[in-house]
Formats: sequence, structure tokens, C-alpha cells
Amino acid sequence: MGNRVSREDFEWVYTDQPHATRRQEILAKYPEIKSLMKPDSNLIWIVILMVLTQSVAFYLVKDLDWKWVLFWAYAFGSCINHSTTLAIHEVSHNSAFGQCKPMWNRWFGIFANLPIGVPYSISFKRYHMDHHRYLGGDGVDVDIPTDFEGWFFCTTFRKFIWVILQPLFYAFRPLFINPKPISYLEIINTVIQITFDVAIYYVLGIKSLVYMLAATLLGLGLHPISGHFIAEHYMFLKGHETYSYYGPLNLLTFNVGYHNEHHDFPNIPGKSLPLVRKIAAEYYESLPHYNSWIKVLYDFVTDDTISPYSRVKRHQKGSVVLE
Repeated sequence: MGNRVSREDFEWVYTDQPHATRRQEILAKYPEIKSLMKPDSNLIWIVILMVLTQSVAFYLVKDLDWKWVLFWAYAFGSCINHSTTLAIHEVSHNSAFGQCKPMWNRWFGIFANLPIGVPYSISFKRYHMDHHRYLGGDGVDVDIPTDFEGWFFCTTFRKFIWVILQPLFYAFRPLFINPKPISYLEIINTVIQITFDVAIYYVLGIKSLVYMLAATLLGLGLHPISGHFIAEHYMFLKGHETYSYYGPLNLLTFNVGYHNEHHDFPNIPGKSLPLVRKIAAEYYESLPHYNSWIKVLYDFVTDDTISPYSRVKRHQKGSVVLE
């Protein structure tokens, strides 16, 4: 109990920029990495396939017993829906159509959002850009848990509940940390999503709708893939803020596990991040990393020295330009 962390253990002044520094050094030494800064056209077809796959699943579960609806929501739908959110992450970086067609990416993100059931894509884009510009920024980066989360979810049981409820905290945390005016694209995202949800209900029934929403809630909560939420930036080792994961689940998550590489080069699509690590191996091989997201979840829940407080929280100096 005496080893539990407090917020003060992780508050730094906003002066260090490890990703920017490493990016400059790598580009100076390996300028060929710039050739990887181009869209991934395969992402378009993968997303279309995932949306169609879930659409077929909505039809297949419509007449199943409730226990099987929930079983398949966790066993299958959760993987697809979590993977889709990470496809939306890729699209938020304009990886589908490139930097020169931002609106194409926004509309495609709204399309990818459909099987998730909750309007998410446009808002995620707005807040995620802040996460990259002001990593750990107090009152700006909504990836940082609130003080209440760190204070309350501090025991093994409470942290277990926190992991289960992660999607709810990610959804509502921006309203408390950094609320933004609603944009017209968010309204469009919401109208299209609600229309789709209503259509699923009237055409296929309540079980298909519950399957959709349960797949999202379960897939983003207590699920092996959800280990990436904690693995990416929770400071298991003092002095190391961002961690990569090099295990097999990268195949389902567009290489989001290559997280040091991603923050160093956010405009390089996930499919090319392993090549970044290969080219600049000396910069990444010495950094601590993970090979199991399941172990990350277990260690987070059971280790009294780790809690939602275990994040670098910087105090921003100077002006902040929000998305």
C-alpha cells in the first residue's frame, strides 16, 4: 500500500520532446525514411472488408439465442470492432488517401465507423491530433486519465473494473478535460451513425443491434487487444514514457504496437512502421518494449505501484493550437 503512486510522481515540466528529438536525428541519418511517408491504399480495401464482414455478422446473429449473441460479440465481433477503431486511427492520420485529400479521409472514417455503433471517428481525429502535438499535456491530451481515475482506481479490484470500463472513460473524459465546440462533421458523423443503427434495428432486430454495441464495449474493455491502451504510455519504468509492442496482435491492429515508431513518424502508415524500426534499428532496439498485451493488462491490475496516475503529465508552456 505504501508504494502506491501519486500524481506528483509523474508530473514533468513540458520541456522534453523525446519523439521530436529522435525523429530529427533519424531523418538526418536515414533520409530515405521520408519515402515511407505516403498513403496506404491497402487500408481502404481492408476497411471495406471489415465493414462488410460485420454486416454479414449482424445478419447471422439476428435469430440466435441471447447467450450466443453475446458469445459471438466477444469472440468475434470485439476483434473486428477494435481493429476497426485502429483503422480509424490510421485514417485520422490521413493514411488512406494521403495528406492532400483530408476530406476524403474524414468521409472514409465516417464509413469505417458504421459497425462500431457509436459516432466516434471525427471526434477521435480532433482529440488525437492534440495527443500527438502535446503528448501528456495537462488539460490538452485527453488520453491522460483524470485525477479522479487515478485516485479512485488504485486497488487491484478497482483497476480491474477500470479496465472493463475503459471505453466509457475514453468517451466521456474529453468532456471534463478539454471540451470543444461541436463541429459540423461531428454532427454529420452522428446523424449517419444513428441512421445506420436504426436501420439495423428495423431490418435485422434488436439482437443485431446489441451484438454491434456489445462487440464495441467488450472489444475496447477487458480484451487482449485492449492491452495497447495501457502499453503505449503507462510508465512501468521510470524515464520511459512510450513503449512499443512487437507481438502477433500487431497483425490485427495495423501495427499500432510500434508506438515509439508511430510517435516519431505519425505520418507513416502502420504497415511501414516495422521498416522504420529495421532501418533505424540502433534507435529502437535499446528501448524497453513488450511482447504480450495480456501480460501488460495483468501487471497493471496486480501491481500496486502502477495506476491510472502512472502517466507523464506535462505542464504546457506557451500557446496551444488545438485541432
